[in-house]
Amino acid sequence: MNFFRGVMGGQAAGPQPSGAETIQKLCDRVASSTLLEDRRDAVRALKSLSKKYRMEVGTQAMEHLINILQTDRSDSEILGYALDTLYNLICNDEEEEQDESEDEAMQKQSDDLGAQFTEQFIQDPEHITLILSLLEEFDFHVRWPGVKLLTALLKNQGVQVQGIILVSPMGVSRLMDLLADSREVIRNDGLLLLQQLTKSNAAIQKIVAFESAFERLLDIITEEGSSDGGIVVEDCLLLLLNLLKNNSSNQNFFKEGSYIQRMKPWFEVGDDNSGWSAQKVTNLHLMLQLVRVMVSPVNSPGASASCQKSMYQCGLLQQLCTILMATGVPADILTETINTVSEVIRGSQVNQDYFASVNAPSNPPRPAIVVLLMSMVNERQPFVLRCAVLYCFQCFLYKNQKGQGEIVATLLPSTIDANSISAGQLLCGGLFSADSLSNWCASVALAHALQDNLTQKEQLLRVQLATSLGKPPVSLLQQCTNILSQGDKIARRGSKVQTRVGLLMLLCTWINNCPIAVTHFLHNQENVPFLTAQISENLGEDERLVQGLCALLLGICIFYNDNSLENYTKDKLKQLIEKRIGKENFVEKLGFITKHELYSRAAQKPQPVFLSPEQMLFDHEFTKLVKELEGVITKAVHKSSEDEKKEEDVKKTLEQHDNIVMQYKDLIREQDAQIQELKEQVATMTSQSEQMQTTVTQQLSQIQQHKDQYNIIKLKLGKDSQSQANSQADSQVNGLQTEELSQLREDLEELRQQHTLLQTQLSDKDALINTLRSETAEGSAASDNTEMLKELDALRSQVHSQATEIDQMKTERQELLRKAEAVSSEAVSSSDGSLDAAKMAEVESRLAAQTSETERLKEESKSLSKSRVDLDQQLAAATSTAAILQTEKAQLQTEVQESKKEQDDLLMLLADQDQKIHSLKLKLKALGEPVDDEDDLDARDQTDDDEEDDDEDED
Repeated sequence: MNFFRGVMGGQAAGPQPSGAETIQKLCDRVASSTLLEDRRDAVRALKSLSKKYRMEVGTQAMEHLINILQTDRSDSEILGYALDTLYNLICNDEEEEQDESEDEAMQKQSDDLGAQFTEQFIQDPEHITLILSLLEEFDFHVRWPGVKLLTALLKNQGVQVQGIILVSPMGVSRLMDLLADSREVIRNDGLLLLQQLTKSNAAIQKIVAFESAFERLLDIITEEGSSDGGIVVEDCLLLLLNLLKNNSSNQNFFKEGSYIQRMKPWFEVGDDNSGWSAQKVTNLHLMLQLVRVMVSPVNSPGASASCQKSMYQCGLLQQLCTILMATGVPADILTETINTVSEVIRGSQVNQDYFASVNAPSNPPRPAIVVLLMSMVNERQPFVLRCAVLYCFQCFLYKNQKGQGEIVATLLPSTIDANSISAGQLLCGGLFSADSLSNWCASVALAHALQDNLTQKEQLLRVQLATSLGKPPVSLLQQCTNILSQGDKIARRGSKVQTRVGLLMLLCTWINNCPIAVTHFLHNQENVPFLTAQISENLGEDERLVQGLCALLLGICIFYNDNSLENYTKDKLKQLIEKRIGKENFVEKLGFITKHELYSRAAQKPQPVFLSPEQMLFDHEFTKLVKELEGVITKAVHKSSEDEKKEEDVKKTLEQHDNIVMQYKDLIREQDAQIQELKEQVATMTSQSEQMQTTVTQQLSQIQQHKDQYNIIKLKLGKDSQSQANSQADSQVNGLQTEELSQLREDLEELRQQHTLLQTQLSDKDALINTLRSETAEGSAASDNTEMLKELDALRSQVHSQATEIDQMKTERQELLRKAEAVSSEAVSSSDGSLDAAKMAEVESRLAAQTSETERLKEESKSLSKSRVDLDQQLAAATSTAAILQTEKAQLQTEVQESKKEQDDLLMLLADQDQKIHSLKLKLKALGEPVDDEDDLDARDQTDDDEEDDDEDED
């Protein structure tokens, strides 16, 4: 102990050892002492010397200190001293505080020393694992120094330490336990440790997030007072930013866990917003950044849209708009709130519509958009605020054709209200004001109202402006080109380049992909000469950008030219470029745009971020337009008219092919739909078939079960049943059978009578048919044949009806037979186990008699069936005979017709002969010859006939 007293200043006898010698002795004591108290005192002494003699303690004592951590785990005091000593060696903060007055070289040497000791410590990854295991100790003197040491290691060699912790079993989980420590010092330093741990390491960020980090951090923020809290809230927000920024997995987990809804209370501000503390401003600024991280334009569109929807549904957007319109809010908070609202509504139609409906609390109320635009065109407002308002306006119009139409409509003559200030009036005022920054902002804002919207580009051509009293109004397009061409007026302004760049960007956006606007622009005879003059001149560095934009504007006039103006067709404009400028020079000037140093900066992200107003030259959306048009304009300038015609032909052919392909695609879609429908039907029918098969199988199994049960019951019936019940059953069976048999006999007798009647009718009909045959053979008249055929048809129908009756009687007979058989089976089943031997014999004899009677009835039924078959055959024969008679009748009718024809011919011949005889008689009479008249000959013939008849009577 005397040695330690000497070291600590207890004695002054003899020459004092140097610091290095003292440290060497202390290290030897730590390594060789067997008493824990001696080692503890030595480590305490090293701790006191570690700040002043950092190099010496670090080079000589680090290994001994690490050995203490490994061997003396049971003593928390010595562990705390060792950890504090290592922290003093590795950490650079306190060294920097002590050396604030020293030069930068000394500070750099101190930083290098901390990095050197850190690298030496982490050469063995087990050292980090050792620190992690010590963090499980609940003792304050061990846990707190361990947290600080690990934080210092992460600051100096973050990537290497992160890698070691990542592969360490339960390494991250042990560190997450620090947030649950009831001692605020350890919890707060644990937040700082996790901040360093999660920097730029997505894997650790995911692990921390899935260890319920969001839940714990939001709870801490609520406990500490949200935005009114202290530095702890700031640390929690910084850690949340580390976990969510550029980490889509954690962002989705944050949204799915409904943590966005828990952010709404952060932005509840009161009516009295005066006297905000610096810490509250910082906290609220970080909270707004956290909202922006969730809806940042660099995120995937789907993820941002989902978060935007959640923010609107939970009322977070409404709360932000309340801050936006509140009074007394600090300028930097108001600026960040405007940027946050911008990204919450960007590309979301629902959020954009809500923002359009927000009114400022003024009298009379004004739309929030109008109030913000008033700040944008006011040159007395802060520069960053004006940039934020421009960004908000751009986000409001992003993919919002409805909003674009509303803005353009405020410029049209039919919608202008003289009693109120509209967004269009503010934009026009800023477009033509004396402030170049207002010119640029208004030009860019108006260009966003026309972005990718052909309808609004054409509508804006209708806008007329009153320039001065007594002069006719001019169009907005004409006024913009007039300002460009009047170089002397622009030169009198502060920054003519910024104004001209803004107007040129507006004109390029306006006439892009709008042939009507191109025609209106070329219709002004001064525009093309002005552009060619600007491009062909050799100007300074500041004017090169203007030359490039003029070349772009002229190139758009060529590419989207519909050749409606004879003086400015595509070919003539190309010839003008070739003569006045030169194609190569034109392309070179066009390339000045993308080569500008501010172009690449503006192309990186949509938000306009500039260090000074002079750097506001490019808009993000315009850079995309330049990238799209530069190549096509270069090709268009170099192409000849023949090449363009070929391209048009190729385009037409491709369009035709596309139409054909679309038709085939539609046909394929229809066929796919039909196939899908058929597949669904097949699947439905298959399922139905399977269900039916299952049902049938179940029914079959049930039938089999019933059969089995019946057989079992049949076997179990004993012979001890009551005789009275047996006799009653017997009498009932016999009575039932007798009634059934008597009914069968009656039915059979009736069938016999019907059979006899049918036989008689059939014989009568056969006789009638024979009579018809004989009469037909004798050549009866056609009318008689017709009557016989009718009778034959009636006979055929009667036979068919009787055959139907026979079928019905047969069916009834079969039903009666089935009943008889059922009765017999019941008699047998009822007598099986209940009758004694005598009764059984009697029943069997009765059943035999009944069976024989049933067989006899069956035989008679068969004979009746056979008779019916014979009748059917006879009916078929009668039908065939009737057909033959019908054929003979047709032949007889044909012969009668022929005989009639021959008779008519004979009558004609007889008439001719009578005429000739009469003429000959007249000639004989004229010659005086005696001629008998035809009447005399008839009377003579009649007399001869009468005499012959009398002779016959006498005979």
